[in-house]
Amino acid sequence: MQYRWLNFCNLNFVLNMTRVYLAGGYKSGWQDKIKDALKEYNFKWFDPKVKERPKSGSAVPMSLEEYGTWDLHHIRQSDIVFAYAERTNPSCIGLAVEIGYAYGIGKTVILVLESGHQTIEDRYLLFLSKAASITFSDFGTAMNYLLSYHDPTDKQGVL
Repeated sequence: MQYRWLNFCNLNFVLNMTRVYLAGGYKSGWQDKIKDALKEYNFKWFDPKVKERPKSGSAVPMSLEEYGTWDLHHIRQSDIVFAYAERTNPSCIGLAVEIGYAYGIGKTVILVLESGHQTIEDRYLLFLSKAASITFSDFGTAMNYLLSYHDPTDKQGVL
């Protein structure tokens, strides 16, 4: 009889990971930048940019309905929503829905609100900060703040 042994240290590690949903536009690749910069820390990332569903051995992009359901599910599963309102995000409508939903269900929302938006006046975007736990004007400062949610006694890194 074969037994499959579970590594309880890794299981415990996975259960203790801070889960972060990445809300914002897709064009600049900021999601990859934050995941790369913080890869040695204990974060589990929910990145809606990489959503696909398997179909006959290949990946197929999700429909709008599947996409929205995936987003809301993973926001519920997250501990923190890191939201980036880049000046190049054409509408911020999806971002507004994501942070409003997250804040409404009691999630911590870290918002980066860049000034000088290309298509929306800054004064209108300021309303997004009403649905954020804390708001920053630059990405680097917000990313450093996110690190305050990392347990510095955890020496295991990420899986």
